[in-house]
Amino acid sequence: MLRIAVQSKGRLYEDTLHLLTEADIKISSSKRTLLVQSTNFPLEVLYLRDDDIPQSVASGVADIGVVGENEFEERGEEADIVSRLGFSRCRLSLAIPKKEDYNGLEWFEGKKIATSYPNILRRFMEEKGIHIEIHVITGSVEISPGIGLADGIFDIVSSGSTLVSNNLREVEVVMQSEALLIGNKHLDEVKRQTLEELLFRIGAVRQAEDKKYVRMNAPRERLQEIISVLPGLKSPTIIPLADEAWCSVHTVLEERRFWEIIGKLKELGAQGILVTPIEKMIL
Repeated sequence: MLRIAVQSKGRLYEDTLHLLTEADIKISSSKRTLLVQSTNFPLEVLYLRDDDIPQSVASGVADIGVVGENEFEERGEEADIVSRLGFSRCRLSLAIPKKEDYNGLEWFEGKKIATSYPNILRRFMEEKGIHIEIHVITGSVEISPGIGLADGIFDIVSSGSTLVSNNLREVEVVMQSEALLIGNKHLDEVKRQTLEELLFRIGAVRQAEDKKYVRMNAPRERLQEIISVLPGLKSPTIIPLADEAWCSVHTVLEERRFWEIIGKLKELGAQGILVTPIEKMIL
């Protein structure tokens, strides 16, 4: 049985449980306890605080865990990065009061900075040769300058709305962060095989993200032009129709280029374009 440590609440919890659901791993959510076993896969979920997950994996309490890259770097525990999961993206940034004139990192020399990530901040400032006083605070870091606890802050930023509401502005991005799947360095062979199956399922889900399956009727005389604008995985599927002047073309498109490519297809005479979401994709 493979044990995975998952954040007990918040966005990372929701994103992780959604990923497991998409991978067809059934976890009971009707009555969440500390440890829950999947009903159809050799996996049990251990719910923990996010800052406890790196240590639990490194020590072997959990075999693998999903944790923010920011927490993993801050804790500095000995565990492997098994996979970057691509969700729960954010950044760790330095922010100062809006009224302050900012002329570069030198502004922070001798200043007091409030943060929940003292180790990352200390390493960054030492690399840059900037001397600061770090004030460690575990919650509501963004209010520190407003109440006189600090001159600036170092904290997680997603949309930036929290900074704006506290009259702060982001001035330096120190690191980008996303959800990581981390693993204990000493998994036995059985657990490694289970992990490989889990990674296979996760990969199939992630390959399908932001992609659409597209079918269309295309005039055969313009088929090569239509194929030339389709960025398919390998090549589109071409199926003859009863009307020999037409054929059916099947392909996969990325969401970010969807409307651009659909517009070109219509100009080239494609008709009856049918778009279907993709749940899983195995390459």
